[in-house]
Amino acid sequence: MVTLMQNVCVIVLNLCILLLSMCSVLLLIYLYPNAVKGFFKHWWDEELSLLKEASVGSNKAWKAIDKRRYGPIFERRRTCRLRYRKQLKESQKMGAEVYTNELHDALMMKNNTAFWNCWRSKLETVKVDGTADPCIIAEKFAVYFKASFSCNDPCKAESLKQDLMQSRSNYHSLPITEAQQFDTELVNRIISTLKLGKACDIDGLSAEHLKYCHPCLPYLLLKLFQLMLLSSYIPAGFR
Repeated sequence: MVTLMQNVCVIVLNLCILLLSMCSVLLLIYLYPNAVKGFFKHWWDEELSLLKEASVGSNKAWKAIDKRRYGPIFERRRTCRLRYRKQLKESQKMGAEVYTNELHDALMMKNNTAFWNCWRSKLETVKVDGTADPCIIAEKFAVYFKASFSCNDPCKAESLKQDLMQSRSNYHSLPITEAQQFDTELVNRIISTLKLGKACDIDGLSAEHLKYCHPCLPYLLLKLFQLMLLSSYIPAGFR
């Protein structure tokens, strides 16, 4: 039984490591930028795109003539770069200080997700007890919830736990019926219904990691769940 419990823990740990190392790359490089395109640069517009293209084009033309620091091509490169940088700074400043039609349109169209994404990117600064530092805020939450879910008397709690374990040392649940069996199709269906865009768990895994992973993941999870049932053991991370 101890070996089965150890195997369950090892499988869970390896799955987490694989999902984080492989799926995170896919999410960050391919999925995440497309899913929230324009979120971090909400102030970007068509004019900036044209100025950027002109700056890149003039820079390539200047490189093609051995980077001479005189003549009309060099002057055009310098002018395009100055225009692009000036407009870039102005757009960044306007995005932080001025409302745009994007926020208004998202509200009028009742698109809650787009509205709040735009609102937070422009205006909102989260503060907890007067601080906006994310590390300090996370530490405050950790201290608060640790105190909330800690027992008043650790010795008494341990004593009660030992009494319960002794009274249930020979306990065995009812056998699993055929109606309670599950297969890979059920696991896959549950994964497909997970809502995206939610916070990650303590291991850094999110619904996106499961949904966009290799198709073999539901089968691996099925075997893991079956092993948990066989050993009557639930890993600490699942509780």
